[in-house]
Amino acid sequence: MRAGERAYATLLDEIQTGALPPGTVLGEVEQSTRLGVSRTPLREALRRLASDGLVVQASPRATVVAGIDADDIRDLFELRQALETQAARGAAQRGDRRAFEELAEQFAAVDLADADAYYALISRFDAALDTAVDNAYLSSALRGVRTHLVRVRRMARFNPLRLSASAGEHGLIARAIGAGDPELAAHATHVHLHNALTTILEALTEDPS
Repeated sequence: MRAGERAYATLLDEIQTGALPPGTVLGEVEQSTRLGVSRTPLREALRRLASDGLVVQASPRATVVAGIDADDIRDLFELRQALETQAARGAAQRGDRRAFEELAEQFAAVDLADADAYYALISRFDAALDTAVDNAYLSSALRGVRTHLVRVRRMARFNPLRLSASAGEHGLIARAIGAGDPELAAHATHVHLHNALTTILEALTEDPS
């Protein structure tokens, strides 16, 4: 892996997991030393993160991790709603039904005590959705949304009731796609996203940090 790719992957993971929280200053000298890369690949990584919307240039010499607030999350979910309902509808029309039937079974059986396993299952669901839709433009837009969703999901990550409800909602979406029912798949996606947004905004109200 090239140095710039390695620096980008490391910083992306640290921003998404909260190891580098919003407002963290990413000084070139300090980050180059910490990541074991020269300043040129680090700048390449920072440019990519800026393009993703994950860092901002606070001044000519200071790059900081971008914040994310309730308005940002609402805007993100507005876009997510449009993209994911269309993706679910398209997958139900032309996807591999058996693959989604199997995913529905996996959501019913997933161990919610293992949040990492649950989010890995969601990643498999997303990948199956992209394959089924077979639309490079839609999948590219969804990848951009998912980059930010990793940060947002942490806000509800340790809510056992929400994880359980989310698993059921994902299972319903997968079953609808597996049944070849585009309108039910789109509606189930709409309900899931409404519930997810409500939970996240409630978590922000309870913990403004």
